[in-house]
Amino acid sequence: MPLSPDQIAEIDAARATPRQTLRAVSDGMEAHLYRAHEVLDHGFIRVIDYMGDDAAIVQAARVSYGAGTKHVSNDEGLIRYLMRHWHSTPFEMCEIKLHVKLPVFVARQWIRHRTANVNEYSARYSILDREFYIPAPDQLAAQSTVNNQGRGAVLQGEEAARVLEVLKRDAGQAFDSYESMLSQDGQQGLARELARMNLPMNTYTQWYWKTDLHNLFHFLRLRADAHAQYEIRVYAEAIAACVKDWVPLAFAAFEDYRMGGVTLSAKAVEVLKRRLAGEVVGQPESGMSKGEWREFEGVWG
Repeated sequence: MPLSPDQIAEIDAARATPRQTLRAVSDGMEAHLYRAHEVLDHGFIRVIDYMGDDAAIVQAARVSYGAGTKHVSNDEGLIRYLMRHWHSTPFEMCEIKLHVKLPVFVARQWIRHRTANVNEYSARYSILDREFYIPAPDQLAAQSTVNNQGRGAVLQGEEAARVLEVLKRDAGQAFDSYESMLSQDGQQGLARELARMNLPMNTYTQWYWKTDLHNLFHFLRLRADAHAQYEIRVYAEAIAACVKDWVPLAFAAFEDYRMGGVTLSAKAVEVLKRRLAGEVVGQPESGMSKGEWREFEGVWG
């Protein structure tokens, strides 16, 4: 079960005692507040707190840019202008705090996004739960032959069953050893801060993660992308669903200009101009490397 009985009780108590506030409130985010959205087999994300909304972005921009924004006729147009021209500080006026339960190897990938405040569950002070991420069969894939950091064909039949058995067996054995080292039954017992080093990377951990909307959009642009690793992508997609309800105007601009947009190099722009003029341009004439050309062709053909 992703949530412990204590966590469920905490959520029920918080939702049962709403309070009046004079601060800006997003109706969309209020619906998500405290609720747990399950991810993977034992994980979840839940919104603990947030600050600001679409109006806060507009308010900050008009203070910051003053007369420079008066030609923008409405809030949506201003937000799209800010996103289109890569302004960042107005989006930093919105913040979100999440409680996340995730496998350790996903956490190590996630923590590379350093512009956030993080407080993780400590296995120095507490004993971890016997919970491991075991992939669904359709996520067991061989190494990609064209991408050193990606997956290839899905494992089938006996091979998939063998790998699943190894994952379950090793995780169980490692946790058995962890518990036996901690035990003080007839022995002193190893310190928690040392016993934890024997646990595998698919053990679940938890943390509180707080960031502003500008940096959250950067996280989502990378981690909700179709090329991101599945195990972190599903967390990003769950967060994105909350953000869409929280700041719908900003999220729509983000989807348009960041998730759905393409950034071109000067060489790529020149190739497009030459093609539009009727010239046949291949990779040798483009000035691009083979890798750049593959990416260019992936978008433009």
